Amino acid sequence: MEDSKRVKELKAFDETKLGVKGLVDAGITKIPKIFYHPPDNIKKSKDTTTDYTIPVIDLAKIHEDPCAHKRVVESVRDASETGGFFQIVNHGISLSILKEIKDGVLNFFEQDSEVKKKFYTRESKSFVYNSNFPLYTSASATWKDSFLCNMAPIPPKPEDLPAVCRYFSANLWLLDYAYVSYYGGYARITIIHHDFTEILSEALGLNPSYLIDIGCAEGLFAHGHYYPACPEPDLTMGTGKHADVDFVTVLLQDHIGGLQVLHKDMWIDVPPLPEALVVNIGDLLQLISNDKFKSAQHRVLANHVSPRVSIACFFGTPHPSTRTYGPIKELLSEENSAKYRETSISEFVGHYARKCTYDGTSPLLHFKI
Repeated sequence: MEDSKRVKELKAFDETKLGVKGLVDAGITKIPKIFYHPPDNIKKSKDTTTDYTIPVIDLAKIHEDPCAHKRVVESVRDASETGGFFQIVNHGISLSILKEIKDGVLNFFEQDSEVKKKFYTRESKSFVYNSNFPLYTSASATWKDSFLCNMAPIPPKPEDLPAVCRYFSANLWLLDYAYVSYYGGYARITIIHHDFTEILSEALGLNPSYLIDIGCAEGLFAHGHYYPACPEPDLTMGTGKHADVDFVTVLLQDHIGGLQVLHKDMWIDVPPLPEALVVNIGDLLQLISNDKFKSAQHRVLANHVSPRVSIACFFGTPHPSTRTYGPIKELLSEENSAKYRETSISEFVGHYARKCTYDGTSPLLHFKI
């Protein structure tokens, strides 16, 4: 009976097509029970003593100075092996562009509701807007609305995007930032990711082109999030505990904060830096690196101050795909045998969707040998 009541509440919320922002706009002072999350007993860094902080890696002069390049490779190796999260600065995207990207995300979610509702769907399309993608399969709904855009290998046409997402200044902001502009210019974030995939290959002790050659940078999803101010933030989450099911994620977050990483049974804050992009290792990179690089669970706290926005770029092999992945043979030895079986992207992502979205369990456990 309780499950039936919850399903009805989920459907009623979903059918408004107004998302969490619609609840806030309606002036609610108590959040619906579908958003309640059980208490988390994991310690937070502010509640105990820890010397671990999320590394900030400076990419300045990595193409001109061999010493700078070596330093970055070593820093990325250390960060990927120990925590799986780090921030990068001097990456080549100006503060003004980063601000316009964040403003673009904000403008989409704060546009007229009747215009926005036209894009609300749970079907597979080039641009999808809804609230809580796993709304019906997760244990609790989260306090956020999102859009998802499949950017690569086939980018959407500008006319397939909401008008508010197409342009900033004289550019196509979503396309220009996340993949490739309509006029053929390579996007800023894709160039960064191409460079960074080479650095990750070197950090693994491989040829710089190795990860690119095996398809780790072919697919790209842009995922924009809007976390409205919440009247009861202690009862819910902006994003629940999870790890990313990709190779690498590059995130742009605003100044509000709330992103936390689970490190040695402790939640560590990822402090907002205006000029920084957050990079984290995904489950698939942990699998093919045979646990050398770590994919960390993370979450976003709800807040009562003001809306938080972010946009994440998920890089991986396009899905569905027949390509299979297992631990990289060059990394294996008698002392370091394969810890995972080979799997296809479709199998890996499918298992995650069926078995892991309910409580944020890592799909890696299922593929362990």
